[in-house]
Amino acid sequence: MKFKWLLLPLLALFFVACDDEVSYSDMKERETRAVKEFIRSEGINVISFNDFIKNDSTTDVENNEYVIIDDVYMQIVRNPKGVEGARQMRDGETLNVMARFVEYNISEADTILGNVFDSDNPDYMRVKLDHGSYSATFTNGYMAITYGSAVPTGWLTPLPYIYFTRRQSQTAKVRLIVPHTKGTSTASSYVYPCFYEITFIPENLYDTD
Repeated sequence: MKFKWLLLPLLALFFVACDDEVSYSDMKERETRAVKEFIRSEGINVISFNDFIKNDSTTDVENNEYVIIDDVYMQIVRNPKGVEGARQMRDGETLNVMARFVEYNISEADTILGNVFDSDNPDYMRVKLDHGSYSATFTNGYMAITYGSAVPTGWLTPLPYIYFTRRQSQTAKVRLIVPHTKGTSTASSYVYPCFYEITFIPENLYDTD
């Protein structure tokens, strides 16, 4: 009998511990709520991909438009299309790209990483276009040190739509809302979405035509 009385409190603690655990489904639901609240609080207007294409692959920054592409929300803040010498990547090409960025954890409302205020330490990534598919790896910088060489797939979302130029004041700039499934390894593990503002500056852009 004494053993049974000792066992009951242990069982109670076990069930409390189980109740305190958060399932993956619960974390995804929390992420979805956080993204919806961020969109509402920031006054973001979401447009369809079809409207984005009809508008010549642009988003109206004045109206705070974002397009949703494969669960990633994207705003093209600046695109040097039409700038002399600016062009998109060519199939089979590899570019070394310097990235200026800010990373903001939407769920925790906290800026967790960035290099915009550190002019001496930009991040670098090697981007490749192969048969219409983009891939990239970090080669140096805060992202590589913090998360490893793998570039979040959400960062690749803008690449088919932006033009590259080495003119500093006209380089492509985007804002992204990236879910954990397309984020860093840490975001994927802890299931949280991030907001990014990224400027892409090519280091080896040459006109080979």
